[in-house]
Amino acid sequence: GAGVVDAALNHFVATHYQAHHMNWLHCFWGIGATAGPLIMAGVLLDSGWRLGYLVVGALQLVLMIVLIVSLPLWKRAPKQVSEQVQTVNTSSGKPRGLVAALAAFCFYCGVEAVVGLWGSSYLVQVRSFSVTSAATWISVYYGSITAGRFISGFLSLRWSNRRLIRVGQWTAFVGAACFILAPASWMPLGFVLVGLGLAPIYPAMLHETPVRFGEAAAQRLMGVQMAFAYTGSTFMPPLFGWLATSYSLSLFHWFTISLIFLMLVATEGLNRMLFRQRLAKAS
Repeated sequence: GAGVVDAALNHFVATHYQAHHMNWLHCFWGIGATAGPLIMAGVLLDSGWRLGYLVVGALQLVLMIVLIVSLPLWKRAPKQVSEQVQTVNTSSGKPRGLVAALAAFCFYCGVEAVVGLWGSSYLVQVRSFSVTSAATWISVYYGSITAGRFISGFLSLRWSNRRLIRVGQWTAFVGAACFILAPASWMPLGFVLVGLGLAPIYPAMLHETPVRFGEAAAQRLMGVQMAFAYTGSTFMPPLFGWLATSYSLSLFHWFTISLIFLMLVATEGLNRMLFRQRLAKAS
Protein backbone atom coordinates (compact mmCIF):
# COMPACT_ATOMS: atom_id res chain seq x y z
CA GLY A 1 0.00 0.00 0.00
CA ALA A 2 2.76 2.45 0.91
CA GLY A 3 4.61 1.65 -2.30
CA VAL A 4 1.57 2.41 -4.47
CA VAL A 5 0.91 5.70 -2.67
CA ASP A 6 4.60 6.64 -2.88
CA ALA A 7 4.86 6.04 -6.62
CA ALA A 8 1.55 7.72 -7.51
CA LEU A 9 2.02 10.78 -5.31
CA ASN A 10 5.61 11.39 -6.40
CA HIS A 11 4.66 11.06 -10.06
CA PHE A 12 1.80 13.53 -9.60
CA VAL A 13 4.03 16.12 -7.92
CA ALA A 14 6.87 15.60 -10.43
CA THR A 15 4.44 16.18 -13.32
CA HIS A 16 2.30 19.00 -11.94
CA TYR A 17 4.45 20.93 -9.49
CA GLN A 18 7.91 22.41 -9.13
CA ALA A 19 11.05 21.23 -7.34
CA HIS A 20 10.41 23.17 -4.13
CA HIS A 21 7.02 21.48 -3.78
CA MET A 22 8.70 18.07 -4.06
CA ASN A 23 11.25 19.01 -1.37
CA TRP A 24 8.56 20.23 1.00
CA LEU A 25 6.48 17.12 0.33
CA HIS A 26 9.37 14.97 1.54
CA CYS A 27 10.09 17.39 4.37
CA PHE A 28 6.65 16.54 5.73
CA TRP A 29 7.53 12.86 5.37
CA GLY A 30 10.20 13.59 7.99
CA ILE A 31 7.62 15.17 10.27
CA GLY A 32 5.42 12.10 9.96
CA ALA A 33 8.36 9.74 10.48
CA THR A 34 9.16 11.62 13.70
CA ALA A 35 5.55 11.77 14.87
CA GLY A 36 4.90 8.02 14.57
CA PRO A 37 7.38 6.91 17.26
CA LEU A 38 6.32 9.82 19.47
CA ILE A 39 2.68 8.70 19.24
CA MET A 40 3.65 5.14 20.15
CA ALA A 41 5.90 6.30 23.01
CA GLY A 42 3.11 8.44 24.46
CA VAL A 43 0.57 5.63 24.21
CA LEU A 44 2.89 3.08 25.83
CA LEU A 45 3.11 5.20 28.97
CA ASP A 46 -0.52 4.46 29.84
CA SER A 47 -1.77 1.74 27.49
CA GLY A 48 -0.65 -1.19 25.37
CA TRP A 49 0.95 -1.03 21.94
CA ARG A 50 -2.35 -1.95 20.25
CA LEU A 51 -3.79 1.47 21.04
CA GLY A 52 -0.84 3.04 19.24
CA TYR A 53 -1.66 1.08 16.10
CA LEU A 54 -5.31 2.07 16.42
CA VAL A 55 -4.34 5.76 16.63
CA VAL A 56 -2.10 5.51 13.55
CA GLY A 57 -4.77 3.48 11.73
CA ALA A 58 -7.37 6.15 12.53
CA LEU A 59 -5.06 8.82 11.11
CA GLN A 60 -4.67 6.77 7.93
CA LEU A 61 -8.46 6.48 7.67
CA VAL A 62 -8.84 10.25 8.00
CA LEU A 63 -6.15 10.71 5.35
CA MET A 64 -7.99 8.36 2.98
CA ILE A 65 -11.25 10.30 3.45
CA VAL A 66 -9.47 13.61 2.76
CA LEU A 67 -7.91 12.18 -0.41
CA ILE A 68 -11.26 10.91 -1.69
CA VAL A 69 -13.03 14.20 -0.97
CA SER A 70 -10.23 16.19 -2.64
CA LEU A 71 -10.12 14.15 -5.88
CA PRO A 72 -11.73 16.95 -7.97
CA LEU A 73 -8.91 19.29 -6.93
CA TRP A 74 -6.28 16.89 -8.28
CA LYS A 75 -7.78 17.14 -11.77
CA ARG A 76 -7.39 20.94 -11.75
CA ALA A 77 -3.66 20.95 -10.89
CA PRO A 78 -1.63 22.80 -13.56
CA LYS A 79 1.21 21.00 -15.33
CA GLN A 80 4.63 22.38 -14.51
CA VAL A 81 6.87 19.89 -16.34
CA SER A 82 9.82 21.47 -18.11
CA GLU A 83 9.69 21.73 -21.90
CA GLN A 84 12.95 19.79 -21.81
CA VAL A 85 10.87 16.69 -21.12
CA GLN A 86 9.76 16.56 -24.72
CA THR A 87 13.30 16.38 -26.08
CA VAL A 88 15.05 14.01 -23.71
CA ASN A 89 15.02 10.22 -23.66
CA THR A 90 11.68 9.69 -25.38
CA SER A 91 12.77 6.87 -27.66
CA SER A 92 11.03 3.52 -27.52
CA GLY A 93 12.39 0.64 -25.53
CA LYS A 94 14.37 0.89 -22.30
CA PRO A 95 15.37 4.54 -21.69
CA ARG A 96 19.07 5.27 -21.68
CA GLY A 97 20.56 5.67 -18.23
CA LEU A 98 17.77 3.79 -16.49
CA VAL A 99 20.15 1.29 -14.88
CA ALA A 100 22.28 4.11 -13.46
CA ALA A 101 19.18 5.89 -12.14
CA LEU A 102 17.89 2.74 -10.47
CA ALA A 103 21.31 2.11 -8.91
CA ALA A 104 21.37 5.66 -7.52
CA PHE A 105 17.95 5.15 -5.88
CA CYS A 106 19.06 1.82 -4.41
CA PHE A 107 22.27 3.24 -2.97
CA TYR A 108 20.55 6.37 -1.67
CA CYS A 109 17.89 4.50 0.31
CA GLY A 110 20.51 1.97 1.38
CA VAL A 111 22.75 4.57 2.99
CA GLU A 112 19.81 6.43 4.53
CA ALA A 113 18.57 3.23 6.18
CA VAL A 114 22.01 1.95 7.23
CA VAL A 115 22.91 5.21 8.98
CA GLY A 116 19.52 5.37 10.70
CA LEU A 117 19.43 1.74 11.83
CA TRP A 118 23.10 1.04 12.60
CA GLY A 119 24.41 4.49 13.52
CA SER A 120 23.50 4.25 17.21
CA SER A 121 25.12 0.81 17.55
CA TYR A 122 28.27 2.19 15.92
CA LEU A 123 28.37 5.17 18.28
CA VAL A 124 27.89 2.99 21.37
CA GLN A 125 30.07 -0.03 20.55
CA VAL A 126 32.83 1.55 18.48
CA ARG A 127 32.93 5.20 19.57
CA SER A 128 31.96 4.62 23.25
CA PHE A 129 28.98 6.99 23.33
CA SER A 130 26.26 6.44 25.92
CA VAL A 131 23.06 4.80 24.72
CA THR A 132 21.08 7.97 25.41
CA SER A 133 23.56 10.19 23.57
CA ALA A 134 23.70 7.83 20.59
CA ALA A 135 19.90 7.72 20.31
CA THR A 136 19.77 11.51 20.50
CA TRP A 137 22.24 11.92 17.63
CA ILE A 138 20.29 9.51 15.43
CA SER A 139 17.21 11.64 16.09
CA VAL A 140 19.27 14.68 15.10
CA TYR A 141 20.25 12.81 11.92
CA TYR A 142 16.59 12.38 10.92
CA GLY A 143 15.91 15.95 11.99
CA SER A 144 18.72 17.08 9.69
CA ILE A 145 17.05 15.32 6.75
CA THR A 146 13.75 17.03 7.55
CA ALA A 147 15.33 20.48 8.03
CA GLY A 148 17.52 19.98 4.95
CA ARG A 149 14.49 19.30 2.78
CA PHE A 150 12.76 22.41 4.07
CA ILE A 151 15.85 24.47 3.20
CA SER A 152 16.23 22.69 -0.14
CA GLY A 153 12.75 23.85 -1.09
CA PHE A 154 14.02 27.42 -1.07
CA LEU A 155 17.34 26.52 -2.72
CA SER A 156 15.47 24.83 -5.56
CA LEU A 157 14.03 28.23 -6.52
CA ARG A 158 17.54 29.14 -7.74
CA TRP A 159 19.32 25.80 -8.13
CA SER A 160 18.51 23.04 -10.59
CA ASN A 161 17.69 19.53 -9.42
CA ARG A 162 21.01 18.35 -10.81
CA ARG A 163 22.93 20.88 -8.73
CA LEU A 164 20.97 20.01 -5.60
CA ILE A 165 21.74 16.33 -6.10
CA ARG A 166 25.45 16.97 -6.67
CA VAL A 167 25.86 19.32 -3.69
CA GLY A 168 23.88 16.94 -1.48
CA GLN A 169 25.97 13.93 -2.45
CA TRP A 170 29.27 15.70 -1.80
CA THR A 171 27.97 17.02 1.54
CA ALA A 172 26.96 13.51 2.55
CA PHE A 173 30.35 12.20 1.39
CA VAL A 174 32.16 14.74 3.60
CA GLY A 175 29.90 13.76 6.49
CA ALA A 176 30.72 10.07 6.03
CA ALA A 177 34.43 10.98 5.85
CA CYS A 178 34.01 12.52 9.33
CA PHE A 179 33.17 9.03 10.61
CA ILE A 180 36.66 7.97 9.53
CA LEU A 181 38.79 11.06 10.12
CA ALA A 182 37.17 13.07 12.91
CA PRO A 183 37.85 12.45 16.61
CA ALA A 184 35.02 11.01 18.71
CA SER A 185 33.94 14.44 20.00
CA TRP A 186 33.32 15.57 16.39
CA MET A 187 31.59 12.37 15.35
CA PRO A 188 28.03 13.80 15.63
CA LEU A 189 28.97 16.40 13.02
CA GLY A 190 29.22 13.55 10.54
CA PHE A 191 25.61 12.50 11.20
CA VAL A 192 24.40 16.09 10.78
CA LEU A 193 26.28 16.52 7.49
CA VAL A 194 25.11 13.17 6.14
CA GLY A 195 21.51 14.06 7.01
CA LEU A 196 21.74 17.52 5.44
CA GLY A 197 23.46 16.05 2.38
CA LEU A 198 20.93 13.30 1.86
CA ALA A 199 18.01 15.71 2.27
CA PRO A 200 17.69 17.09 -1.29
CA ILE A 201 18.83 14.00 -3.20
CA TYR A 202 15.72 11.81 -3.12
CA PRO A 203 13.15 14.56 -3.88
CA ALA A 204 15.35 16.01 -6.65
CA MET A 205 15.91 12.62 -8.31
CA LEU A 206 12.17 11.97 -8.27
CA HIS A 207 11.37 15.39 -9.68
CA GLU A 208 13.92 14.84 -12.47
CA THR A 209 12.20 11.65 -13.65
CA PRO A 210 10.08 13.27 -16.42
CA VAL A 211 13.09 15.33 -17.54
CA ARG A 212 15.39 12.33 -17.64
CA PHE A 213 13.10 9.81 -19.29
CA GLY A 214 10.19 11.71 -20.81
CA GLU A 215 6.73 12.42 -19.49
CA ALA A 216 5.16 9.42 -21.22
CA ALA A 217 7.42 6.96 -19.41
CA ALA A 218 7.56 8.83 -16.10
CA GLN A 219 4.59 7.16 -14.41
CA ARG A 220 5.79 3.64 -15.19
CA LEU A 221 9.39 4.40 -14.28
CA MET A 222 8.40 6.12 -11.05
CA GLY A 223 7.08 2.79 -9.79
CA VAL A 224 10.24 0.98 -10.89
CA GLN A 225 12.39 3.59 -9.13
CA MET A 226 10.34 3.15 -5.96
CA ALA A 227 10.89 -0.59 -6.14
CA PHE A 228 14.66 -0.19 -6.34
CA ALA A 229 14.60 2.43 -3.59
CA TYR A 230 12.79 0.00 -1.28
CA THR A 231 15.22 -2.72 -2.34
CA GLY A 232 18.08 -0.60 -1.02
CA SER A 233 16.39 0.16 2.29
CA THR A 234 15.36 -3.50 2.67
CA PHE A 235 18.59 -5.31 1.89
CA MET A 236 21.46 -2.90 2.68
CA PRO A 237 20.94 -2.85 6.49
CA PRO A 238 20.92 -6.67 6.83
CA LEU A 239 23.87 -6.88 4.46
CA PHE A 240 25.82 -4.58 6.75
CA GLY A 241 24.56 -6.57 9.74
CA TRP A 242 26.09 -9.68 8.23
CA LEU A 243 29.38 -7.85 7.63
CA ALA A 244 29.38 -6.46 11.18
CA THR A 245 28.74 -9.91 12.62
CA SER A 246 31.29 -11.65 10.43
CA TYR A 247 34.01 -8.98 10.71
CA SER A 248 33.51 -5.81 12.74
CA LEU A 249 30.99 -3.07 13.43
CA SER A 250 33.78 -0.59 12.74
CA LEU A 251 33.18 -1.28 9.02
CA PHE A 252 30.19 1.06 9.37
CA HIS A 253 32.09 4.13 8.19
CA TRP A 254 33.62 2.32 5.20
CA PHE A 255 30.29 0.80 4.23
CA THR A 256 28.54 4.17 4.47
CA ILE A 257 31.09 6.10 2.46
CA SER A 258 31.17 3.33 -0.17
CA LEU A 259 27.40 3.54 -0.72
CA ILE A 260 27.56 7.32 -1.05
CA PHE A 261 30.47 7.04 -3.50
CA LEU A 262 28.62 4.46 -5.61
CA MET A 263 25.53 6.68 -5.65
CA LEU A 264 27.70 9.60 -6.78
CA VAL A 265 29.30 7.54 -9.55
CA ALA A 266 25.91 6.29 -10.79
CA THR A 267 24.42 9.79 -10.82
CA GLU A 268 27.35 11.43 -12.60
CA GLY A 269 27.41 8.61 -15.14
CA LEU A 270 23.71 9.20 -15.85
CA ASN A 271 24.31 12.95 -16.23
CA ARG A 272 27.07 12.38 -18.77
CA MET A 273 24.92 9.92 -20.68
CA LEU A 274 22.00 12.34 -20.93
CA PHE A 275 24.33 15.20 -21.86
CA ARG A 276 25.78 13.20 -24.75
CA GLN A 277 22.27 12.28 -25.85
CA ARG A 278 21.23 15.95 -25.94
CA LEU A 279 24.31 16.81 -27.99
CA ALA A 280 23.55 14.01 -30.45
CA LYS A 281 19.96 15.20 -30.88
CA ALA A 282 21.06 18.83 -31.25
CA SER A 283 23.49 17.90 -34.02
